[in-house]
Formats: sequence, C-alpha cells, structure tokens
Amino acid sequence: MTWVYEAVASALFLGVYDVFKKHSVNGNAVIPTLFISVCAGALLWLPWVILSAWGEVPHVMLEVDALGWADHLRLLLKSTIVSVSWVLAYFALKHLPVSLAGGIRATGPLWTLLAALVIFAERPNGMQWAGIVVTLGSFVALSFAGRLEGLVFHRNKWVFLMIGGTLAGTVSGLYDKYLMGTIGYRASTVQAWFSIYLVVVMLPMMIGWWRRWWPRGEFHWRWTMPLIGATLLVADYLYFEALRDQDAMISVVSCLRRGGVLVSFAAGYLLFRERNYRAKTPCVLGILAGVVLIVLAR
Repeated sequence: MTWVYEAVASALFLGVYDVFKKHSVNGNAVIPTLFISVCAGALLWLPWVILSAWGEVPHVMLEVDALGWADHLRLLLKSTIVSVSWVLAYFALKHLPVSLAGGIRATGPLWTLLAALVIFAERPNGMQWAGIVVTLGSFVALSFAGRLEGLVFHRNKWVFLMIGGTLAGTVSGLYDKYLMGTIGYRASTVQAWFSIYLVVVMLPMMIGWWRRWWPRGEFHWRWTMPLIGATLLVADYLYFEALRDQDAMISVVSCLRRGGVLVSFAAGYLLFRERNYRAKTPCVLGILAGVVLIVLAR
C-alpha cells in the first residue's frame, strides 16, 4: 500500500517541477536552463556520495552504495536516455501551453502499460484497469482540447518533440523498473549517480551553446532554475522508493505519477493565463477520477 502513496506524492512534486520548468524556459534559452537545473540536482547529492564513501552518512535513506564499472555504465545509460527526453520536452514546453504539454507528456503511461504487459507480465486488477483507462482516456481528451487553441497536432513540430520526449521517458521508466526491481539498486544510489551523470551528458551541449556552435536564443537567469532540480529530486526519490516495493507495478506507478498534470493545469490558469479551461476542466476531472480509482484498488 505504501508504494501507492509514494507514487501520488511523487506526482504532486512532479507537477510543481513542470511549473518551474515552464517559468524557466518561457521565452528563454533551453540548454543553459536545463544545465543549471541538472547541476543543482548534482550538487545536492554530491555531499552524500562523499559522506557515503567515508562511511559517515547520518541516515540510511541517503546512503549511496559503492558501485563497480558495470553499475556506473548502467546509470550513465539511464542519464543519457533521460537527457534525450528532457531536451526534446524542454524545447516543446517552451512553445506549448503548459496544460497541453503536460497532457501530451502524460500519455506516457499508455506506452508504459503496453510495454509492461509484454516485458514484465504485469496484470492490474479490475479497478486498476478501470482507473488506467479513465486516466489515459482523459489525457487523450486533454490533448485534443489543444485544437481549440489553434494547435493542429500533426502539423506542429513542438507537439512531435513532446511526443518524442514522452517515448524516451517511457523507455526510462521501464529501465527504472529493471534497475530498481530486478538489479535491486537502492533509490539513493540511483538518484545520486544519475544526477551526477546528467551533468556529464549535458556538458558537451552546454559547451556547444556557449561557443555558439549553432544559432541560439538569449539566456536570462530565473530563480526557478535551481528549483527544477530540487523538486525533481524529491519527486524521483519517492518514485524510486515506490518501484523498490516488490508489489509495485510500473504501469500503475507511471499512471499515478502523471497525476501531476493537475498541478500544471492549475498553474496554467492561475499563473500563465492560458485559455479554453471550460474544455480542459472535464478532462482534468477525469484524470482525478482515474487516480482515485487506482488508489482505492489497493
């Protein structure tokens, strides 16, 4: 039962993370914004990596295990997959309303569910199936509501970038289940080295942006940039802890995690003054109903 609550809490922090992202990249250069956020996350974990090596970690939940070369390569691969997902999603989010971008991104559980059924042979119960269907159906309806804002999905390159980022995120989610459930890495170990390797993977792109290897936008500092990394660390830690539970199902956890779109939906209206909320509201209420069904099923 604990893994369900951890997934819901992760969704709340993920919604706040999306709001900080939108505020940071809105009319701003994407690569340095993303690089600052990943550096903030790495700096938060670096002291615990050092303390763990010295054997002086004050809390077991923050302990980072010693790893071999094969383990480091697995986590470097995780960071590479996530970097691809983030770069695509950040560029898309810069040009799309946060409520619609969140809706498109939230269709990820559909692909995760299909893959989980095949790869992990997961079998949700009847109420969980109902919750998944209601939630994903509402996500799709929310995406179609974008047409009221003049976005023709099959002709908009930013929509395709968001879809590409979503698919890469799905691959990352399945890989997380392998790392946490099959190999058995503790959440703190995955999160610490994943955060550090994100800086390594992103550094060449940051150097290219800095040296103007391609046409680039102007960069402006915003206070939400380091908070992107901080809120994601909390969201991911709760997510990883949920996946460590042997009873946790990646299809259900991923679906619950996308409930964070409720936070970004509210922020789109209150902070970014986005339009067409009469069409979007039933979709968001459907998402909430699906999340409730999934939680009650446990």
